[in-house]
Amino acid sequence: MPAKTDAETALADLVKQLEHVWERGLSAVLLYGSGAGGEHIAGRSDYNVLVLVDSAPLEKLRGAEAALRGWRAAGHSPPQVMTVEEWRTGADAFPMEYADILARHRVLTGEPPFAGIAVRATDLRLQLEHQARSTLQRLRRRLLGTSAEAHRDVLADSVREVMIVFRASERLHGATPPTENDALANAVAGRVGFDPGPFLRAVQHVRSAPKLSAREATDVLSGYLVGLERLVTYLDAYEA
Repeated sequence: MPAKTDAETALADLVKQLEHVWERGLSAVLLYGSGAGGEHIAGRSDYNVLVLVDSAPLEKLRGAEAALRGWRAAGHSPPQVMTVEEWRTGADAFPMEYADILARHRVLTGEPPFAGIAVRATDLRLQLEHQARSTLQRLRRRLLGTSAEAHRDVLADSVREVMIVFRASERLHGATPPTENDALANAVAGRVGFDPGPFLRAVQHVRSAPKLSAREATDVLSGYLVGLERLVTYLDAYEA
């Protein structure tokens, strides 16, 4: 039997600790996103964990401190905690997140909580446009007054968020987003009508194959901004 990876060991320990804290009140623990879909990039991606419980009073949340100690020490973000009732009624408020969980998940313990859960295209388009606009604004804000030397880090830090937007854009059209980020960028660029080259180069940079020079990063960012602007315009006019 293959040895467990460090991440799998940390996940198993997290689940065990959460079961200890919530006991029978723990409904399910899910891994979702890139960690469940096979696109996790060490140092750039989080392991996203959703914890569904009967209730989440302060004493339980405080009692989970020990459960999270090792998880945080391994560099992972705290899990999302929701009551089962909140999960059942939240798809209209968080359609992008729900769509991703429904598409890419692994149930670590408990029963799959997906019966009756659906994402409406109108809700997804509204949140997606908001997220795309926010992503573009954050990128511009970080670039204000920056030197070429900083552009590589700005670009690398943005790729994960941009791919979340791209993935939701494909789902809005009823398509299954490609697993590989370069294929995903090509799909969205072809559908929306912008040059995928800057996004493909950014993905390669994050993968370390090959790294961008400072001058190259500036050129890539220029096209990157144009593509995001085109996507925002497209989503604003889109009708499901």
